[in-house]
Amino acid sequence: MHKTHSFHIPVMGIGFTIDSPLKVAQYGMDSVISLVDDILLEKLRKMYSEQFEVPYQEITNKMDDFRAKRITSYLNMIHEQTERKFKAIKNVTLEKSHEIKEYISMLPDYSTIKKEFEKLTSNGFVFSEVKEWAHQNLKMGSVDVNIMTKIDKDNYIKKEQLPAEYNDAHAALRGYANSNLSSSLILSAGMNPRLYRYMSQFDDFFPTATGCIKKKIILKVSDYRSALIQGKFLAKMGLWVSEYRIESGLNCGGHAFATDGFLLGPVLEEFKEKKAVLTESIQELLNQALKEQNRSAPETNLEIKITAQGGVGTEEEQRFLLDYYNIDSVGWGSPFLLVPEATTVDKKTLNKLAAAKEEDLYLSDISPLGVPFNNLKGNTKDAEKVLLIEKNRPGSSCPSKFISLNKEFKETGMCTASREYQYLKIKKLESQELSSEAHQQQYDKIIEKSCICVGLGTSALLEYDLDRKAEGEGVSVCPGPNMAYYSKIMSLKNMTDHIYGRANMISRTDRPNMFIKEMSIYIEYLQNKLEEVKYSMDTKQRRYLSKFRKNLEAGIHYYADLFLKQKELFIEGKEEILKALKRSEKILSLIEIEIESIK
Repeated sequence: MHKTHSFHIPVMGIGFTIDSPLKVAQYGMDSVISLVDDILLEKLRKMYSEQFEVPYQEITNKMDDFRAKRITSYLNMIHEQTERKFKAIKNVTLEKSHEIKEYISMLPDYSTIKKEFEKLTSNGFVFSEVKEWAHQNLKMGSVDVNIMTKIDKDNYIKKEQLPAEYNDAHAALRGYANSNLSSSLILSAGMNPRLYRYMSQFDDFFPTATGCIKKKIILKVSDYRSALIQGKFLAKMGLWVSEYRIESGLNCGGHAFATDGFLLGPVLEEFKEKKAVLTESIQELLNQALKEQNRSAPETNLEIKITAQGGVGTEEEQRFLLDYYNIDSVGWGSPFLLVPEATTVDKKTLNKLAAAKEEDLYLSDISPLGVPFNNLKGNTKDAEKVLLIEKNRPGSSCPSKFISLNKEFKETGMCTASREYQYLKIKKLESQELSSEAHQQQYDKIIEKSCICVGLGTSALLEYDLDRKAEGEGVSVCPGPNMAYYSKIMSLKNMTDHIYGRANMISRTDRPNMFIKEMSIYIEYLQNKLEEVKYSMDTKQRRYLSKFRKNLEAGIHYYADLFLKQKELFIEGKEEILKALKRSEKILSLIEIEIESIK
């Protein structure tokens, strides 16, 4: 059965989509739960168990394998309750008839299900007929989960390192694998071969002879080469990647994994051209691996879905992605942070997001992972960080330790945002006898890091008024640049109407096309990188900058040709789009001259 909606809600932060399936799955919408914070999951499980009046037994950190068990228990609870809510919609009653109407009203107008329902009820609402039809035709949204593959901290008991399967990402994977869910696991932040191999220990990830996979694998990628390498690696173990989720490198929320100047349009074009080759080459490897493992190979070739996300903001852009690139679904992230019916954001942060302008959204260096991170100026976690710096006590108390990955000072690892690490790093810096300018530069880099693994989950604790003695009050939030063009707190119906072109939730008239916005962000990123090394550029840096610039230039030429060919879409803004491409081409020419002039 095809997807009910042509969009999905990606994972956002740690806590912002932590319970989104409970809010939207009954309406056929797919959403994603982050598995980073098992402490947060346990707190929410307790809260919802009381709310739904179901038994709850605490899983403490004194229990064996507590992280995996917490994740399994939370996901099973979400599974049971989303199923219950969905069944209530299908079991149409007089008191609940508004819920099925709500389900139908949010579908796109071209939906076959919507048209069939309207035809069925055109002469009156016969409950027995509608109920039978609903059971046959309505579909629940998928309860998907996300694991950041790099957040795979080693764990210890009394200074003795535990086996790799107790590492954070491994335990999260096991927690999902042992759950009752039939959904998808989204793997993001790059390749983790050891984690991928561990996945092959769980039967739910393997296809059956009929081609069914209980727990599908989705890879979040930013280019075709990465998809091919990872897809083949997994296929050699008998694991099939059911979906490649292509995300803009920089025009997205959360961590920004900048590609070497590869823009979203050309990347999607490559997937469009090579999808058949990708499918066939990986299918061959899969069948061979399954045969070697004495498993049944699927009787028919498996399907690969291609989806995209990052900066989409209008129905026209969504339609173009679906129709021109033949993708299966479009991810709408940041705007959903303004939809309390879909995401979990505390009131203070919600209002800050609604008021945010371009200048309030920036690519920061606050992440302890050492990856650029989209940030909102004035967020309360950063304010908390500044206050500690002013008290001459920089760094976080690090209550969760999920990103304690740095082993510079301690074999068991530290988080670079922690007070312990920053104290030792500053002490080391002071022994280096640098100039005051160089010292200050290094000092600022050290104290810039923020405790996002706590901050990205605190919003849920605030919104539900849960215990946060260890976590504090500070909230980190990571919207993409697209947030600047949304200024209203919206209902779920508002948002779906906007996605499908029945309403417009963007009051501003100056929002650039998503491809043009991404291009401008990439050019700014290149300019900043050039500025960082212009007085001490080595051969490797020159090569990187030149390659980045050439890829951007190729992207601009691709877009110029693409938009000139469009006869039905982007008519209104085409002239401004072409002008923006010309301006960008000139900027890149100047950057080329500057790179070549530096000796």
